[in-house]
Amino acid sequence: MALPSPPSPVPSPGIRIDGVVKRYGAVTAVDDVTLDVPEGAFVSLLGPSGCGKTTLLRLVGGFETPDAGTVRIGGADVTRRAPQDRPTAMVFQSYALFPTMTVGENVGYGMTVRGVARDQVRQRTARALARVDLAGLEDRPVAALSGGQQQRVALARAVAVEPDVLLFDEPLSNLDLALREATRAELKALQREIGVTSLYVTHDQSEALALSDRIALMRAGRVEAVGTPEDLYADPPTAYAASFLGGANVIRDRALAERLAGEPMPDGHALAVRPEALEPADDGVPVQLLGRLFLGLTAEWDVEVEGHRLRLWTDPARPIPETLAVRAATWRWVSDDANPGG
Repeated sequence: MALPSPPSPVPSPGIRIDGVVKRYGAVTAVDDVTLDVPEGAFVSLLGPSGCGKTTLLRLVGGFETPDAGTVRIGGADVTRRAPQDRPTAMVFQSYALFPTMTVGENVGYGMTVRGVARDQVRQRTARALARVDLAGLEDRPVAALSGGQQQRVALARAVAVEPDVLLFDEPLSNLDLALREATRAELKALQREIGVTSLYVTHDQSEALALSDRIALMRAGRVEAVGTPEDLYADPPTAYAASFLGGANVIRDRALAERLAGEPMPDGHALAVRPEALEPADDGVPVQLLGRLFLGLTAEWDVEVEGHRLRLWTDPARPIPETLAVRAATWRWVSDDANPGG
């Protein structure tokens, strides 16, 4: 009789953050966070300023040491290792380039301090610059580059060390809108090409939605929700998730919520209605129009009903009626987390 096949080994995640806590005096910046980043995935830490996302990124990179918990990369415990002893590379918000060095010297710096042979430094520098469309600029002073080019040098420097994990601390926040959107697309294409596990910090929901395989939404030092961009947008688990990711109207008033939904509100829940799902309707709930903003492809109407302010997006060509009523085309009941304790 043939012996049964042994069970397939469970692959270690690219990054495993387990019960991590980081305190600064009386302030708990990261509060018992557990998170898996699968190998090769692009995961964004999304949240407002002060939610702990950059601190968590720095804990993974070794720039901070946790007060509790562990950080593993590729199955190895790196919790107490210095940054240079981890298989990671960081792209900083400020780029952190050396202004007196050339482009090539900046890109090669990380490899040089890690003891890579000089000929390998030259080859990998050239390859990294080619990947970010800066081929042939090795000898140019970094101070002579535009902001967008400097951002690419910072990315090339991180890629050149051939890390297992790339860490990004809001790297596009200093770019203008058009350049940020173009660079965002290039960054996603590069990550797909090299297949490196990536952890990306941002407060910009559009960046997180566009770049990520998964999003970890943070609040008050904790991970509030984790999922694909599509799942978190379509089915947010909490009022905070619905509001922060996509700017849903969150309605806690039971009477108004039940009028818009047409059914009883479950206890402990609120009604979440996306601005694009709140639409004018003759048979809807009467509202007062307070203002209108032209946003290009859409117009945003600011309306009030029974003391509650709501936003709806509609066709910019739609005329403003003398009287206005609205209905919710789609909606979700979400957990009401108005008082999370932080």
